[in-house]
Amino acid sequence: MSTRKSGALKGLLAAAGIASAALFATPALAELKGLEIIAPASPGGGWDQHARALQQVMQDQKLASGVQVTNIPGAGGTIGLAQFATAKKRNPAILVGGQIMLGAIVTNKSPVTLDQVAPLARLTGEYTAIVVPTDSPIKTFDDLIKKFKADPGSVSWGGGSAGGSDQILAGLIAKAVGVDPTKVNYVATAGGGELLASALGGHVTLGMGGYNEFAPQFQAGKLRAIAVSAPQRLPGTDTPTLKEQGVDLEFANWRAVFAPANLKPAERKELEEAVAKTVASDQWKQLLKQRDWIDLYQPPEQFAAFLKEERARIEGTLKDIGLVK
Repeated sequence: MSTRKSGALKGLLAAAGIASAALFATPALAELKGLEIIAPASPGGGWDQHARALQQVMQDQKLASGVQVTNIPGAGGTIGLAQFATAKKRNPAILVGGQIMLGAIVTNKSPVTLDQVAPLARLTGEYTAIVVPTDSPIKTFDDLIKKFKADPGSVSWGGGSAGGSDQILAGLIAKAVGVDPTKVNYVATAGGGELLASALGGHVTLGMGGYNEFAPQFQAGKLRAIAVSAPQRLPGTDTPTLKEQGVDLEFANWRAVFAPANLKPAERKELEEAVAKTVASDQWKQLLKQRDWIDLYQPPEQFAAFLKEERARIEGTLKDIGLVK
């Protein structure tokens, strides 16, 4: 073969290789323009923090531009949910929500439910710690359960809003240890400082909340965690799980994102891919570490299946504790 023919053949093969690579290459994800993220709560809370974290990472990673966060607080997220589900806008939009919304839909008798939105992804979670003052006569979770079984009303469970994740967990624990969940003496607080003051002051037998919310008080020796609702002990802690202590139960206050239900398949796929790339980024993973958020990511199909089971569990527990009929 002549040098000229050999060179021509090599050129054709190279061109064919480039064409083949181009054919099978994954196309770059188109940037979502004018994305709106609905946080159905006031600024500063968990849902708002997640909305703004998504805004930051999606813009920095060039997955979306002109991202706006809109706060629509009220009724455990159900007001924002209703406005999101019934909106006629065609701009891309996602809704941040979570476990508390499931309970709020039932207790507020919301006409709009999660059936009217599309599960996009579960994002993060936070496990609940059960804490007592360090000078409490209750030293272990077993001490607590013995007291609770002997006289359920003598144990006051301090936590967040009525019908929220803390009260649901208290009901699940009661059911698991053989106590009538309607006998739980639950003391609702506005969360944060009010709950901490109640726990430290001995106004409640125990406090319930995100493990990291209590971390400064653990370090100061003012509170002691006697159980955590995680599947295994949290990194860097020695607090035993509920399962280790005979209660076959794990429970996470999770956060997630949803899409409008009326999207075309291609539009929904764009949102799914943008969220998937967001949570896979090093920037998102670093942000989780900074904020002590636990990565509980589930893609749409897995999240939808989880949501179905979680909804049944939450609704059943709310009935068991007498908050709904």
